Amino acid sequence: MSLGVFLAVMAAAFLHALWNALIKVGTSKVGGMVILSLVEIPIGLAVVAFTPAINPAAVPWVIAAGATHFFYKFFLTYAYDRGDLSRVYPIARGAAPMLVTLVGIFVLSDAMTGLQYAAIAVLAAGILLMARGVFTSGENRRLLPFALGSALATATYTLIDGMGARVSESPVAYVAWVFVADGLFFGLGMILLRGVDILPRDRKAWLMGSFASAASYGAYAVSIWAMTLAPIALVAALRETSILFAVLIGWLVFGERMSGEKALAAAVIVLGVILTRI
Repeated sequence: MSLGVFLAVMAAAFLHALWNALIKVGTSKVGGMVILSLVEIPIGLAVVAFTPAINPAAVPWVIAAGATHFFYKFFLTYAYDRGDLSRVYPIARGAAPMLVTLVGIFVLSDAMTGLQYAAIAVLAAGILLMARGVFTSGENRRLLPFALGSALATATYTLIDGMGARVSESPVAYVAWVFVADGLFFGLGMILLRGVDILPRDRKAWLMGSFASAASYGAYAVSIWAMTLAPIALVAALRETSILFAVLIGWLVFGERMSGEKALAAAVIVLGVILTRI
């Protein structure tokens, strides 16, 4: 992985933590996610208008990614209703790289070294340590099935997107079309399930949701681009350093407690990042 790709993925990690924080801070987590999803549609269409067309063979991958993102967002929003950003985010994002790696060994052709697998293992250890507090701090354990469901969906769409972007022959356009499919599936799907009253009426919620959508697109597009230049499992693992950013946001912005356990987990995650650069 080149230095440019490495730095780009780190920037994407920050943007991912940022848009999750914006959803978490809203009074209605589901409503905020619906706004984010609906705004994704015009963003995606605008990008499509200025990029080369994707290979038609990538269309099934776009549809599969959009459907998987529905479940990712569904589980994530309900997890945030039950737990802090610094707990839900590590669990939701932490299990995904391990699942991607395990599946990738059998279905992907990317060549990875033993050190790269060790880096993924170190990152996973730090992420799991970060999430351990749900058992020791008396937090709501009901967040666990939702967070783990989000992790499974993340692992699934990571594999779908990595392969779909390569088939598309135009990663930027592929991401744009996935945004359109994602926005339609989740935005309209939740309105059908919960009714139009799920949509917040205040201007602040729409501005925040729109900004979160733009940050989400930036994080997603950079990650997919990186997957066309570096091993999918390695990019997926490095992207999980967004957990470090999420913990810092939770501590500095939301006033969440920074325990020694969290600090140690953050140090382990940083070590994992360093190992990916060796």
